[in-house]
Amino acid sequence: MKYPTLIAAGFAGALAFAGSASAAGLQAQIDSCLTKHANTQQAANVMLECTAADGKLSACKVVESNAPSKGFETAAMCVAQALPMGGKTGTIRVPVRFPGA
Repeated sequence: MKYPTLIAAGFAGALAFAGSASAAGLQAQIDSCLTKHANTQQAANVMLECTAADGKLSACKVVESNAPSKGFETAAMCVAQALPMGGKTGTIRVPVRFPGA
């Protein structure tokens, strides 16, 4: 069994994983997820635990949340679908931070 790895995703970290060509697409996905599922004026932190394989995340679940509504948890799961993972494999924790307005 592999030990879980902590990945500092958040918005800045998520963009750091992406190449410059895909950073704009990733930011658009993040914005879309937040607008669709949560209040963009509020801040929230959500910790996901996911399986990384083939450059993508799957089987994500919320393990911690200080979100003022469940919409942020759904938005974090939506964001996870777009995060590039490169060669990471195994179970990882992904912190997602929504800064609010």
